[in-house]
Amino acid sequence: MTDVPPSQADLDAIQEQLGRPARGVVSIASRCPSGHPNVVKTEPRLPDGTPFPTLYYVTCTRLNGMIGTLEGSGLMREMSERLTEDPELAAAYARAHEDYLATRRAIAEVPEIDGVSAGGMPTRVKCLHVLVGHALATGPGVNPLGDEAVVLLGDWWTGSTCDGPGAPSPQYVAAHSAPPEDAR
Repeated sequence: MTDVPPSQADLDAIQEQLGRPARGVVSIASRCPSGHPNVVKTEPRLPDGTPFPTLYYVTCTRLNGMIGTLEGSGLMREMSERLTEDPELAAAYARAHEDYLATRRAIAEVPEIDGVSAGGMPTRVKCLHVLVGHALATGPGVNPLGDEAVVLLGDWWTGSTCDGPGAPSPQYVAAHSAPPEDAR
């Protein structure tokens, strides 16, 4: 997939979502069903020179809140425990870590964060926001725990400005409505 730089309208929407200007945005990695940005792909070094390991950054306020609710439920601890008990899940999560690093390195190499992905990968779950961002940006099958969290979030756009005429396509719903084959 080729990165397309964000439009000014995208940057304005992201600023409204975040309450501050967007920094280091490479592209819109995922959009909600109505077309609003919900995940951005960011530079691994921000314009001020700060190393930034979070390649996929969730910008949607509603989505962020719902992910925060999942984090507060104890899900991250449960997922981390499963990583120690399920070698296949651990291997898939390690592959997600490698995918994350390879994609970030393709943008730029930043020695200070080389080998460090985000969200606790590859051995634990520290931030569901990162895992959900990765899953939404890459689609199902790349980050198994991100995929599980996306399924648990359900249709976060319902009842928001993203609901209505811009309802999700059947392909979007199909891709995000059932856990991947290897999920529990």
